[in-house]
Amino acid sequence: MRLTVVGATGGVGREIVRQALAAGHEVTAVVRDPARLPVTGDRLEVFRADLSDAERLRPAVAGRDAVLSGLGARGRGDAGVTSRLTRTVLAAMAAQEVRRLVVVSAAPLGPVSDGDGLVDRGLRAVLWRVLGDVYGDLRRMEAELAASAADWTVVRPPRLQDRPGTGRYRRVVGGNPPKGRFVARADVAHAMLASLADPETVRQAVGVAH
Repeated sequence: MRLTVVGATGGVGREIVRQALAAGHEVTAVVRDPARLPVTGDRLEVFRADLSDAERLRPAVAGRDAVLSGLGARGRGDAGVTSRLTRTVLAAMAAQEVRRLVVVSAAPLGPVSDGDGLVDRGLRAVLWRVLGDVYGDLRRMEAELAASAADWTVVRPPRLQDRPGTGRYRRVVGGNPPKGRFVARADVAHAMLASLADPETVRQAVGVAH
């Protein structure tokens, strides 16, 4: 497949690029600073853009089979960034008639699992108090997706970890795995790439966790 990855220098974005290349896909990585992308490959094109202008982004998505987004706030000070930049991506995709989009969000935006106990429910409440601005921005992003004509998938992980992927994560379409407290960034990237060929995930949120 011909794929475009935005947010390619972030933890999840780098993993998407690396795994997509390893799987034989052609990848266009959209970055602000090419020096921050440590991944290389014969099928990799690096496209420099800051995602502030949909017109400038159009060449990066033109003719692609899908776009994957690793965009996300690094902290509370970045609240508002994800929904705004995703809006730019959607506009560029619509202009080029590219429909498939897979983005990363966060587990607390999904429903509480029936299998969650008091500890997990309490942790969820604490996260909303501490990161409410960030989650509110992700909620706006998801609303933008729902209102668009894109064939989107939202992947919602819990706390992200920098460790090797296992490929043995749990996945729930439309919900969250019970007691899902963490997941490797590499496994989130794997789940996002796997969603591309899974029609069950189109216009759905997918919870992933170890």
